[in-house]
Amino acid sequence: MALDFAAGCLGGAAGVLVGHPFDTVKVRLQVQNVDKPLYRGTYHCFQSIARQESMLGLYKGIGSPMMGLTFINAIVFGVQGNAMRRLGRDTPLNQFLAGASAGTIQCVICCPMELAKTRMQLQGTGEKKSKRKLYKNSLDCLVRIYNKEGIRGINRGMVTTLLREAPGFGVYFLAYDTWTRYLGCEPEDPYMIPKLLFAGGMSGIASWISTYPVDVIKSRLQADGVGGVHQYSGIMDCVRQSFKKEGWRVFTRGLTSTLLRAFPVNATTFATVTLFLMYMREGDECSIQDPEAQSVHLQPQTQPTSM
Repeated sequence: MALDFAAGCLGGAAGVLVGHPFDTVKVRLQVQNVDKPLYRGTYHCFQSIARQESMLGLYKGIGSPMMGLTFINAIVFGVQGNAMRRLGRDTPLNQFLAGASAGTIQCVICCPMELAKTRMQLQGTGEKKSKRKLYKNSLDCLVRIYNKEGIRGINRGMVTTLLREAPGFGVYFLAYDTWTRYLGCEPEDPYMIPKLLFAGGMSGIASWISTYPVDVIKSRLQADGVGGVHQYSGIMDCVRQSFKKEGWRVFTRGLTSTLLRAFPVNATTFATVTLFLMYMREGDECSIQDPEAQSVHLQPQTQPTSM
């Protein structure tokens, strides 16, 4: 069990390193002012950040997801595994319910972590070297928000995070289980690892597509008040204002960079987890305990939690 947690954390860290630049682009596109847009699209945003803020600008706010990674992985692995054992049968519905349970519980850490990440990503927009930094790092960001707004402040966006994570993780686990069954990920298959990578990448894409509109609203609520001015009074007000001003396309803003990020992040996570387990369990069947279980036993032990 401890080895699985260690592999999951290591894989998740690798996924964050690969995917964070795409996440920065996604957040910038989601929250930019439609009347005075700084970026024309995904590629222009990526190019502008790299040119104006250096490549390090793409990694702003990475400390927050890295900081919460161990706890999130531990929660997701533990809750998903216990949920499957309690549900008893390994069915598609139970895979979804177990994933949704894991997604729900980990929101306690995920929400404050993403709040700090979003605020850090927006800090010094368009500046190679920020003249005035409001936050020194992710932890300082959370401390300042807490001192100013209390517990409610650091949990801003909790409801939208819950609405995204519960169904998102449910779809993720269900899609991964479906793909591994369809591809036939058997222990003796020489292409087992490429198949797992493909299954993980496609599952990440499916998960994001299913909940992306909610993520847009979450990002806007968490970015609200950065300049001292609050635009939205709540979730529905944010939805109404966003739709009225920008139309339905607002709910897909930044989707391209998100999907571009989803596949390599999950592929990297799965590769790292698999190689780590193979190295640590020489002569074993990696994470497979029962050959007859085939892909089913691969899923809970190599599932990444960073989508």
